[in-house]
Amino acid sequence: MQAILAEPRGFCAGVVRAIDIVERALELYGPPVYVLHEIVHNPHVVDGLRARGAIFVETVDEIPPGARAIFSAHGVADSVVAAAAERGLRSIDATCPLVTRVHGRAQRYANQDYDVVIVGHVGHPEVEGTRGSVNGRVHVVGEPQEVAGLVVKDPARVAYVTQTTLSLDDTREVIDALKNRFPAARGPDTDDICYATQNRQNAVKALLADIDVLLVVGARNSSNSNRLREVGTRAGKPAWLVNDASELDPTWFKPESRVGITAGASTPQRLVDEVLERLRSLGLDAVHTQAADAEEAIFRLPPELARPGRGRLPADLR
Repeated sequence: MQAILAEPRGFCAGVVRAIDIVERALELYGPPVYVLHEIVHNPHVVDGLRARGAIFVETVDEIPPGARAIFSAHGVADSVVAAAAERGLRSIDATCPLVTRVHGRAQRYANQDYDVVIVGHVGHPEVEGTRGSVNGRVHVVGEPQEVAGLVVKDPARVAYVTQTTLSLDDTREVIDALKNRFPAARGPDTDDICYATQNRQNAVKALLADIDVLLVVGARNSSNSNRLREVGTRAGKPAWLVNDASELDPTWFKPESRVGITAGASTPQRLVDEVLERLRSLGLDAVHTQAADAEEAIFRLPPELARPGRGRLPADLR
């Protein structure tokens, strides 16, 4: 059995920044620090931060007045920011800068009296945060067939933005449907999809001809991890999403299997290493790494948390 590691895989700059924000807040202010929603979608990361003193909540009403509060990397609605201020919370925004860019673009369209269509999944924290950050007419569309049901003020003034963690293929289908119905629709094409999501999907596509089965290490509620698995299934490859090595099923592999391995943007590398160890017990003989340029993006911490140089995440969170 052989394994080929997709490159890049795992943590992106936005995830590193979000985790580092929680770590730095705990370091500066001491526990507890309250985090609204999972800081990133990975239970191992969340559990590690919880052990250090982070308390994860679903609403600002669960946070004691005056406490330190961190908004997750997925972004939050303006109403959440206002509710936090009303409770006197000392808030820190860990929203990924690429998500913040989408918020700004959507509001600029709304300011020009466009109906704004968010291409994304209803209920996903990022989509709900984007929808709640726009003062204007906003719609959410997740599938091409949903475009037919859109009711807009002026068909000549429709604009769109996209959830950053979508599949390139799915996004293209929805955008094409929008442009077919509203030929004047304006938008960033697929540019809202973050560089890390694009890079990881492209890396998997490049592996497909050389593998028999695809493993994606990531959480069930991680949008970008699910999209990576779909890249494999669309190509007709058996593809499995596993949270960690304990979920591997020996029946997925044959003695001569070529196994492609990637990881979602919020997955620590140590979970990939544990998957490799489990595969070795099943007969893995060799591990190769896909040739690719390294990602070099680094997102700065908020000014109140700045530290000299770049922080280093604890080993159990990496």
